[in-house]
Amino acid sequence: MGIEQALSADLREKLRDDLLAAEHKFVLEIPKVELHVHLEGTITAELRWKFTQRNGTKLRIAKNGPELKTIEELRTAMDLLRPDSSRVNNDEERFQFFEAYYEGFECLKTKEDFFDLAMHYFEHAATVNVRYCELFFDPQGHTSRGTPWIVMMEGFREAQKKAEKELNVKSAWIMCFLRDHSPESAMEHYRAALPYRDIIIGIGLDSNEEDRPPVLFEEVFSLARHDGFKLTMHCDVDSKNTHDHIRQAGSIVAGQGLDRIDHGLNAADEQGLINLILKRDVGMTICPWSYLRHTTYAELGPKIRVLYDAGIKISINSDDPAYMEDCWILENMLLVRLLCGFDDKDIAVLARNAVNISWATSTVKEDILKEIGLVYDRFYPAL
Repeated sequence: MGIEQALSADLREKLRDDLLAAEHKFVLEIPKVELHVHLEGTITAELRWKFTQRNGTKLRIAKNGPELKTIEELRTAMDLLRPDSSRVNNDEERFQFFEAYYEGFECLKTKEDFFDLAMHYFEHAATVNVRYCELFFDPQGHTSRGTPWIVMMEGFREAQKKAEKELNVKSAWIMCFLRDHSPESAMEHYRAALPYRDIIIGIGLDSNEEDRPPVLFEEVFSLARHDGFKLTMHCDVDSKNTHDHIRQAGSIVAGQGLDRIDHGLNAADEQGLINLILKRDVGMTICPWSYLRHTTYAELGPKIRVLYDAGIKISINSDDPAYMEDCWILENMLLVRLLCGFDDKDIAVLARNAVNISWATSTVKEDILKEIGLVYDRFYPAL
């Protein structure tokens, strides 16, 4: 396997299949907490097809692209989005990704659609023992199409209740502002979301961050902290000015910095950033399969290890499975185990990290930590 360049789509799929075939039962069975998954990034080809057929809407992979008439055409179009160094460069791929990602919102029209989308995630999460999750969603991508808040939020709420009752998966929601939209739009959506603060636990920032530093959104993040919300923000890997974005997110925004940082892998490049994150005890949500698409196989593992070995509380997460070889939290944990040379004791540390940096209640945290301990003791009984 070529380790000096980013893996092609075919090699990534083979790697995924090989990791699953190895049947690491401990990684499968350990209770998990997921803190970085974009619900709209879980819209598979099958879900897009289902929703467009149900709603009678046109199906495209990009806003001005040709209409797709069959699910086979859709699958082929989504396959072409997978970055491959022989076909597209990183900038071109990122542009294609965002086009396809936001076009995917077009298939969501009714409360039933939002309910089904959330349940699709919850049902998959339950199969790999996710006990608690905090899901990102992008309201601006829906309101801009005329979707009322009540349609998406009540769909989410009903799925949340059903998942907790029937699947033993508890959850909360993180409302992300689109970074390439204005701070004024973010503030407008923040105020519109306040009636749903019983299920929205945190505020985030995602989408294209080029020339969009965290401090642009200082006002809305400061208000959200004052109102009692938890705060996080994307600092994408190898993006322009990423080190300064990490510094702003870790120490400046909302007066003292955020509660978590999403991605932020480039903190491993600078000891000063590592020291800052450690000093403030900021958790980080790491999504290794996402980085494998652009970073060489040889350098990814060591960067993650730098953060882990420094004592930073990193957690492992899915990101956008529908666009990333159908790789969810299980595949990401298996990948980081391989990349970093982690053993099951390290996997247990990562699982506990996710619990500890989550925004779940103390009771939920205690229950999951206890279950992690029971599973570990079952696999590795004390002598």
